[in-house]
Amino acid sequence: MFERIISARLIDDFKQYLYEEEKSTATIEKYLRDVRKFASYAKGTPVDKKATLSYKEELSKEYAAASANSMIAALNAFLRFAGWSDACVKQFKIQHKAYCTEEKELSRQEYERLVRTAGKAGNHRLNLMLQTICGTGIRVSELKYITVEALEHGQAHVKCKGKHRVIFIVPELRRKLGSYVKKAGIREGAVFVTKSGKPVNRSNIWREMKNLCHEANVDPVKVFPHNLRHLFARVFYGLEKDIAKLADVLGHTSINTTRIYIATTGVEHRKKMEMMKLIL
Repeated sequence: MFERIISARLIDDFKQYLYEEEKSTATIEKYLRDVRKFASYAKGTPVDKKATLSYKEELSKEYAAASANSMIAALNAFLRFAGWSDACVKQFKIQHKAYCTEEKELSRQEYERLVRTAGKAGNHRLNLMLQTICGTGIRVSELKYITVEALEHGQAHVKCKGKHRVIFIVPELRRKLGSYVKKAGIREGAVFVTKSGKPVNRSNIWREMKNLCHEANVDPVKVFPHNLRHLFARVFYGLEKDIAKLADVLGHTSINTTRIYIATTGVEHRKKMEMMKLIL
């Protein structure tokens, strides 16, 4: 049992393993952070099922189930890597939510106000970033794949988490971005870059989006890059009603993940129930 101690060397080996598994940088950092948190909790004592169950109980007191589950997933991955699978613990059961809260759902009208507000403020880069994310459904981290070369071909090739998919750039967006790069003097590489020429990152976009909220009359709680991807998903699904195809477009491995994206506030469902006239 003395060998089942989490050492810095073991964590470094796990990091190398994750890298070789082609996990994203963000995923690797999160897994290592979660493993170190458990190591701090264990305080150099042997790792067994009793220890991990006790840790799971502590997580339930400090975090929401979804957050705790993500930490358990990271810990279990580490335990399996170390050959200590018998110490793995089950995640918390979470009931699937059929609807999302209305307070957090970004509507199409609110999205349009954000886009127009960015345009009126003369922030053409932000105006087009909003339209690009919402018009293609890409993740904010994938904006770097929207390049001058991609515009020439009308599609971007995205590589994320060891997977590859093609993102189509519709003619109207292609025209707008083409005009933008021409005026900005961008001849190659990423379309959206900072003053230093580096691709914009999540924090750049998040901060600029939040600055639009007051003028656009949109609740800041609803305004973040990933909500644009959710809006794309709901509109796409509304046209196609094909969740498998939507999962492919979004780059999801599991349809269960896609279900979260198309959850609505339930307003339409309530209207249809009222139209049934079953209450006499």
